[in-house]
Amino acid sequence: MAIKEKEVLLGKSLSELTTWVENQGQPAYRGKQLYQWLYEKGATSLMDITVFPKQWRENQAENIIGRSQVHYCSTASDRTCKYLLKLADGLIIETVGIPTDKRLTVCVSSQVGCIMACDFCATGKGGFTRNLYAHEIIDQILTVQNDFGERVSNVVFMGMGEPLLNLPQVVKAIKSINEDVGIGARSLTISTVGLPNKILELAQHKLQITFAVSLHASNQAVREKLIPSANHYPLEQLLADCREYVKMTGRRVTFEYILLSGVNDLPQHAQELAQHLHGFQTHVNLIPYNPISEADYQRPSPERVSQFKKLLQQEKIAVSVRYSRGLDADAACGQLRASKMK
Repeated sequence: MAIKEKEVLLGKSLSELTTWVENQGQPAYRGKQLYQWLYEKGATSLMDITVFPKQWRENQAENIIGRSQVHYCSTASDRTCKYLLKLADGLIIETVGIPTDKRLTVCVSSQVGCIMACDFCATGKGGFTRNLYAHEIIDQILTVQNDFGERVSNVVFMGMGEPLLNLPQVVKAIKSINEDVGIGARSLTISTVGLPNKILELAQHKLQITFAVSLHASNQAVREKLIPSANHYPLEQLLADCREYVKMTGRRVTFEYILLSGVNDLPQHAQELAQHLHGFQTHVNLIPYNPISEADYQRPSPERVSQFKKLLQQEKIAVSVRYSRGLDADAACGQLRASKMK
């Protein structure tokens, strides 16, 4: 059984934690101490918080901070680390820590599995179990931060699951990540394949985040092949909602485009994509595909990637190529979990 959200401390604000400790018979200043131990020191148990009286900590054993256990960790040659985290109910999720010289990015999951069933994605092949609670999302960041021994600078919701299908908990997590963990809102990215009405629902929250849409196709026929939900959400409507998102928030949209050899990486696809995006406040991230055994797609050649990028640039489309990190650590979404679950 999943732990009820009300039973955990992680995700609570300073004022909420202060109220909680007072209700437990402790002075108000203990709230700030608890807050610091949760979000700055990364306490995983009340017993870790040595500034609290030992007897009181032992009497509070039934109260749960809300941290997961590291079930497995795979580290690649580029120091990218993919974690399998065991939740309180025994379910397993993936989280990835991606270090560079200037930043430490965490790729977080928002669901256990994914219902979207994108044809090229290992997570989609594994089915869906449940949404994550806000504290289970926040925990992923603190786990990576503790393990690397350095502050996380960026968070991307590009792991397991479709964030917009868990919007209440995702928004709650984002606000806590910003206000409590202390990561700037513009260093947080939500990525979605797109769902009817959900993009505009997100826009109403007026979050100063980066918003990314996994387009992966330049026309409706290819998109339907890759993303089953596209059958109910035409490309033109998706793009119209993205334009409305820009109007409502004043924030541009980033389009993620996984390049699949011979499927969506031909010159005509680049031309079609450019036509859709003319006059759009946007940026395109091209991502050469990271192959998985469960899907029969291949990574395009470097020459094909370069040509696709050049064609978009000729059409005045802002574009960059984002190469996958951690290829030798099963870092594609769902890969490690799928291999270990077998």
